Amino acid sequence: MALYEHVFLARQDLSQQQVDALVENYKGIIAANGGSVGRVENWGLKSLTYRVKKNRKAYYTLMDITAPAAAVKEMERQQGISEDVLRFLTIKVEKHEDGPSAMMQKREERSDRGDRGFGDRPGRSFGDRGPRSFGDRDDRPPRRERTEAAGASE
Repeated sequence: MALYEHVFLARQDLSQQQVDALVENYKGIIAANGGSVGRVENWGLKSLTYRVKKNRKAYYTLMDITAPAAAVKEMERQQGISEDVLRFLTIKVEKHEDGPSAMMQKREERSDRGDRGFGDRPGRSFGDRGPRSFGDRDDRPPRRERTEAAGASE
């Protein structure tokens, strides 16, 4: 049997329980067609780069699948029919990765950093001029009145 990584995006207005129910449904389709689902990772609600079917966010879910091609094709057919699934992508792989996926590793790295407040960021240096000098216009000559400008153009 072939090995696949499958990611699908579910609508933003679903609850996490509904997304979990979708995963169980697709696991059942794979199992009924002679395959099995290994790791399932819920990446959570994330912003989309652009609108997809009027949605700005989606629930991302990764599934590691070991199944014949017909089982994956049937699952994809069901996802194409479903209004709850916005997009899906299935990739054939040589072997499934051990441990968390790259998306979950990023999340763990973020949590390892701890809370960084605004005080941890180095301040910007304005040099000798000070912070107000960028908006000051004292070094410019005074503006001419409108009547002078109109008279000069004639």
